[in-house]
Amino acid sequence: TLAKLAVHHKAKSSAHSVYVGLDLQEVDWFSLSAVILLLCTAPFLVFFFVMVCDQYQCSVSQPLVELYSGEATLRSIWEKAPSFTWTAAQIYTVWVSFQVVLYMCVPDITHKFLPGYAGGVQDGARTPAGLINKYEINGLQSWLITHALWYANAQYFHWFSPTIIFDNWIPLLWCTNILGYVVSTFAFVKAYLFPTNAEDCKFTGNVFYNYMMGIEFNPRIGKWFDFKLFFNGRPGIVAWTLINLSYAAKQQELYGYVTNSMILVNVLQAIYVLDFFWNEAWYLKTIDICHDHFGWYLGWGDCVWLPFLYTLQGLYLVYNPVQLSTAHAAAVLLLGLVGYYVFRSTNHQKDLFRRTEGKCSVWGKKPTFIECAYRSGDGGLHHSKLMTSGFWGVARHLNYTGDLMGSLAYCAACGFGHIHPYFYIVYMTILLVHRCVRDEHRCSSKYGKDWKRYTDAVPYRLLPGIF
Repeated sequence: TLAKLAVHHKAKSSAHSVYVGLDLQEVDWFSLSAVILLLCTAPFLVFFFVMVCDQYQCSVSQPLVELYSGEATLRSIWEKAPSFTWTAAQIYTVWVSFQVVLYMCVPDITHKFLPGYAGGVQDGARTPAGLINKYEINGLQSWLITHALWYANAQYFHWFSPTIIFDNWIPLLWCTNILGYVVSTFAFVKAYLFPTNAEDCKFTGNVFYNYMMGIEFNPRIGKWFDFKLFFNGRPGIVAWTLINLSYAAKQQELYGYVTNSMILVNVLQAIYVLDFFWNEAWYLKTIDICHDHFGWYLGWGDCVWLPFLYTLQGLYLVYNPVQLSTAHAAAVLLLGLVGYYVFRSTNHQKDLFRRTEGKCSVWGKKPTFIECAYRSGDGGLHHSKLMTSGFWGVARHLNYTGDLMGSLAYCAACGFGHIHPYFYIVYMTILLVHRCVRDEHRCSSKYGKDWKRYTDAVPYRLLPGIF
């Protein structure tokens, strides 16, 4: 995020600019510093937030105090942490292999009997070079099969304990790091030696930036294994709800009950995950697929950052079981559901508007819009409509506002005893505010004066009247 923020000022805008990043460009010192900083510190940050639960009951300040006072050293903390185990390696190998099989070998059939679900082969968005890739959308099916097997094991087969993920959590951290770095390095080398589509590659002239932010736009092996879709939407996100279930099982094992806070975290985050898979075809049109290149930022981030830091609330509640008052629990649930409603309704309005090319009803009225024009990398002239009614007339990124409301609800479910579970809302705020800035800078370069007309019509980004 810092690295992406650092290069925003590099782009130039024009009325009908060529919307590509294929030309060689230099990376300024701030961007390079941010990239190196993240490459060096992000893995340790993940380790820190997991380690403090294992050794300090999730107290963020206690290890820092002990390090300052000399009661602990970095070496003593490191030596107390569980190390890599072959058991964890076997678990993770089976997990990733199983998700690859579901992704590659089990074509989607759920779209044939689930009304309104768009699965099967779908078109992605136009790439900067003007290409349109095809994707096999079967994430919801993979999630359902995976969780059905998890339930069957817990209730009938007993092949492994439902606490298996928690019991191997830090050893699994080392395994996910190995895969994250292997995938990122492979994608980096592949971009130089045998790119899937050379026209969609972006070289900055700096090896560190290329490695982190990625060179290839859509690296693939064969026709269907798309790195970006698989790692964005399979090992980490499918596991998200299983990780939470493992936390709940551990809480039951340790204390003999599952707290209402743990149930809230499981339910609210499961809604988000299921929403992702129900709308996976829509996800093909989002910023991760449409604009980001595949490098360490996505490869390592999806393997490590997502499963370990997006599930901090459940991890915290294993070590600090919090039973919320009825009023507190109701407030958290309401915040989470309202946030989800805003998030989903805003995205639905945009999707409906796109699919019907504006020939629809939003809030009982025909939607208004700004007509824009831009050129793709192949020189073709294209047109877009930017909606200025419904939620999109209230603020330009109200879907992010709903997302942040949901994120705050996850954290608030943990009470107010520690700041540890609140890292998520801090991170999401930085991420989404930065995405606002990055997305709008890109749109300004893409649409030129048409974008100015749009921002005049919808002046606020996230909070009407404030920001």
